[in-house]
Amino acid sequence: MLSSLFLKKAYGVLFACFLSVGFCGAVVAQTESYPQRSVRIIVPVSAGGSTDKIARLIAEKLSSAWGQTVIVENITGAGGAIGAAQVARAKPDGYTLVLHSDAIVLNTILLKNPPYTAEDLSGVMRLVVNPQVLVSNPGFQAQTFKDYVDFAKANPGKLTLALPTSGGIAHIAHEVLASAADIKVNYIPYKGGAPAALDTMAGHVNATIITLAAVTEQIKAGKLRALAVTTNYRSPVFPEVPTMAESGYPAVNIESWQGILAPKGTPTAILDKINKDVTEIVRDPANIKQIEALGFSVSTNTVPEMQVMLRDLRKKYADTIAQAGIVQQ
Repeated sequence: MLSSLFLKKAYGVLFACFLSVGFCGAVVAQTESYPQRSVRIIVPVSAGGSTDKIARLIAEKLSSAWGQTVIVENITGAGGAIGAAQVARAKPDGYTLVLHSDAIVLNTILLKNPPYTAEDLSGVMRLVVNPQVLVSNPGFQAQTFKDYVDFAKANPGKLTLALPTSGGIAHIAHEVLASAADIKVNYIPYKGGAPAALDTMAGHVNATIITLAAVTEQIKAGKLRALAVTTNYRSPVFPEVPTMAESGYPAVNIESWQGILAPKGTPTAILDKINKDVTEIVRDPANIKQIEALGFSVSTNTVPEMQVMLRDLRKKYADTIAQAGIVQQ
């Protein structure tokens, strides 16, 4: 009786082991041969913008490298939260990815009922970084960054500053500056960077703080005047534009980034393969030239480094938002 029961249990354990080995073998085979079909990269902003252009460059090069179609799909809405949520709910097999920005972290803090959480996505890699840039209407009396700060000090709350979105990375960067410089401005939130830049060019507002890549062409054309960048390094596209840190405000060190994320649970081997292949693409000198022309700087990291970056940024953003009193949307 006991021996019969023992044998049944033993057979059960062996059967489970065979199943486990078979399952693991299937997973290994899948990851080694990835991708076997088309891959979709969701971009949560409209087509034609700088983030979209980066995504399409990556997709084109990956299609050639993998011998599979890589499709870019623009799914907009809720500051990028709708597109990110679709990826968070997708099967974790590497065939649905998202190319997003710092907004993917900010949305989990600022939205009262975010459609995804920080734990729903796995970071694959950061691709590029670029500063936020403070730009003014060319006719505004503040011709330099010092002029801007001096005007804001002398006229508390009168300087009108367009925000691409309330609570976005631009808002956070300027709040750090406002605290360090002890200035107050009249924030005017917009639904996106394009209308904020347009109203600044038209003179409806004095200035805006915005992702450099979004206004590179307008600065070059003289339609906007670049006053300072928010990183502790100057932009290679506009090396003459000073940093806020070197101008006396070292606390201001904020950079935007664009990166790739995948659904939680995507096999590590697949994440590593995507990271390796995309890193090779963005480090190619010919591609670097295209990327820098858009106002970005290539800045890659590994899968583990991306995970740490996302965790650290979430705390940094949350602390700044709380200190500034920025309310949830």
